[in-house]
Amino acid sequence: MYRRCGFRYEKKLRATGLARIAGIDEAGRGALAGPVVAATAVLPEKFRHRRLNDSKQLAPEMREEIYCELVSNPEVRWSVGIIDSVEIDRINILRASHCAMRLAIKALMEPPDHVLIDGLPVIPFPFPQTAIIEGDCISLSVAAASVIAKVTRDRMMRDFCAQFPQYCFDQHKGYGTELHLLKLHEFGPCPIHRRSFEPVAQPLLALEELAEIGSSPARRARRETGVSIPAA
Repeated sequence: MYRRCGFRYEKKLRATGLARIAGIDEAGRGALAGPVVAATAVLPEKFRHRRLNDSKQLAPEMREEIYCELVSNPEVRWSVGIIDSVEIDRINILRASHCAMRLAIKALMEPPDHVLIDGLPVIPFPFPQTAIIEGDCISLSVAAASVIAKVTRDRMMRDFCAQFPQYCFDQHKGYGTELHLLKLHEFGPCPIHRRSFEPVAQPLLALEELAEIGSSPARRARRETGVSIPAA
């Protein structure tokens, strides 16, 4: 069910005397290559935006436009934290995501009174927190963070595409799409691939799974009827 982003969590916290409420979210947790990027955003109390929503529900052009509006607004406080693929392999993706969130929140010029986190609680965390499942669809603060994190990471992946053009990172942003797995099988992993992730360590296995999916009757029927098939 569609739920419009709003300030209901922020209003409840402000009613208790808390003023600076930060939203935080990450991008790239499920990718096979590239960094995980977390962002935090503190919006002014009277902030309004008709189009701001969970970044996954926005077209890329809209995300870019909203990102520019957010980061250029002097009343919006924001920051990012980035953990690269080497560190992800060293400490695992969950710890890396949490580390990116802590880096982002610590990078704010003024510390928040409370933090709204998308998903489950982050422990340990340097500030009081409220974890909200699907928070990027509910809280404007978390939605703003999700847009900043997503656009920041997408831009990084486009830069990586210039360094490693054979992988087409500008198209799939490092996620496990059919195209990416085919390129991974053809060229092997590059320096930004996450070696601890099974599809990177065993690209042949990933391709075999794709072949099984591609040969299933349901898959063939969807192709024959012309219905688009999700790439990931």
